[in-house]
Amino acid sequence: MAYDEETAQRVRKLLSARRDVAEKKLMGGLTFMVKGAMCCSVSGRGGLMVRVGADAYERALAEPHARAMEMRGRPMTGFVRVDPDGYRTDAALRTWVQRGVDFVATLPAGLSRKKASRMKASGKKPSRNAPARRRKTRS
Repeated sequence: MAYDEETAQRVRKLLSARRDVAEKKLMGGLTFMVKGAMCCSVSGRGGLMVRVGADAYERALAEPHARAMEMRGRPMTGFVRVDPDGYRTDAALRTWVQRGVDFVATLPAGLSRKKASRMKASGKKPSRNAPARRRKTRS
């Protein structure tokens, strides 16, 4: 599915000063990864998906033009979809993208994104002395 190239270009411009941004085609759109974690995504159906995290989820849903993000009929807690009217101005888009960047900054470095997200949701913190994940080798 094609994504909104104009909005993608606006997001690129906002994130252009960062050196830790990558783009991936995921979830029917173009996803912007910051520090290796999903920050936001521009879709072809119109709208911006922003990763705000569980703590900010309800506050984000209270914003105009924001609604719950669903994937295959299941809600994705911690992600919101913002309709185009919600980021029409550069200032509004900057605010939404920054919310995604701010959430990603709270994730621990060095953990898999999935594990980090689960730990954040449960309130656990990684041990500083935890051994690094090792690749299994054959003997």
